[in-house]
Amino acid sequence: YFYPYPQRPAGLVEEAFDELARRWRPILDAFDNAGVDLCYEVHPSEDLFDGATVEMFWDRVDHHKRACLLYDPSHFVLQQLDYLQYIDFYHDRIKMFHVKDAEFRPSGRQGVYSGYQPWKERAGRFRSLGDGQVDFKAIFSKFAQYGYQGWAVLEWECALKNAEDGAREGAPFIRDHIININVTGKSFDDFVATGTDAAANRRMLGIDR
Repeated sequence: YFYPYPQRPAGLVEEAFDELARRWRPILDAFDNAGVDLCYEVHPSEDLFDGATVEMFWDRVDHHKRACLLYDPSHFVLQQLDYLQYIDFYHDRIKMFHVKDAEFRPSGRQGVYSGYQPWKERAGRFRSLGDGQVDFKAIFSKFAQYGYQGWAVLEWECALKNAEDGAREGAPFIRDHIININVTGKSFDDFVATGTDAAANRRMLGIDR
């Protein structure tokens, strides 16, 4: 029923999400009692597969503080979802990060659904780190911007390359992308800072002479 034609029965999806929340609420409460976050991997074929479905779920569990997210950009490439803006929207809930690459190369024969083709022949397929289209420099910059403190975990699934090469290449790839967050509170241009001079500011603006 994820495709809106033919029309699905009115209230079907809403009822399903109500039941989903009913089943998950005691689990989330148990995680809260243990002081642990529960991270949902937003993933095609799952109940929560994009931001809209995540928000439908959150609304029904009263935005439970333990209902957090595992971020995996590869799943969003295959859906053609803006994986960078997703971080802007949900960074405060992202507690885990799968570093996984993918590519989407549509043709006149197939697009997102990929026509039941095997992985090697699909328009959208997972790749080894650095071999796909994910902009990891931008992702790691976003996480540094928002102060992400979790792990960056290599997840490898590639239709072409063998796993040993993926692991050997993946670890240094992640290491080289990690940005050490500036925790000093200092800015690179502090050396030209002048401090606050209200009178000088008013003169510069032409308010006073």
